[in-house]
Amino acid sequence: MKIALGCDHGGYELKQHIIKVLEKLGHEYGDFGCYNLDSCDYPDFGAAAARAVAEGKCDKGIVICTTGIGISIAANKVKGIRCAHCADCLQAEMTRKHNDANMMAIGAGFTGKNMAERMVEVFLSTEFEGGRHERRVNKMMALEG
Repeated sequence: MKIALGCDHGGYELKQHIIKVLEKLGHEYGDFGCYNLDSCDYPDFGAAAARAVAEGKCDKGIVICTTGIGISIAANKVKGIRCAHCADCLQAEMTRKHNDANMMAIGAGFTGKNMAERMVEVFLSTEFEGGRHERRVNKMMALEG
């Protein structure tokens, strides 16, 4: 699986850790920035990662800023993206099972490396349940129309 990564300066260090996690798990990744700790704007990198997922260049995406909120909003502005801001493993699991989220946002200022590592593992390994949830996801996506 190929994962799109994006972050701002607040998420840079956690993104570097997640890269190691993805390599350990055997996943490829595309790094859409940022590339250092210099102050930058999360919409630029959240949108770039989201476009890679929406265009099929990457299978799923993970975006990170200090809170996870701004970068999730930016990613969700890209048509076809369902980016869930997650703070724990249960949210990472349920957003895949029930929402078929194709991206996850993490708040580096609130989520430690160990929790983030497990969230990534859960997010990438959990399948969408479909069924009644598919109907709801279709209704959500129709709102983009």
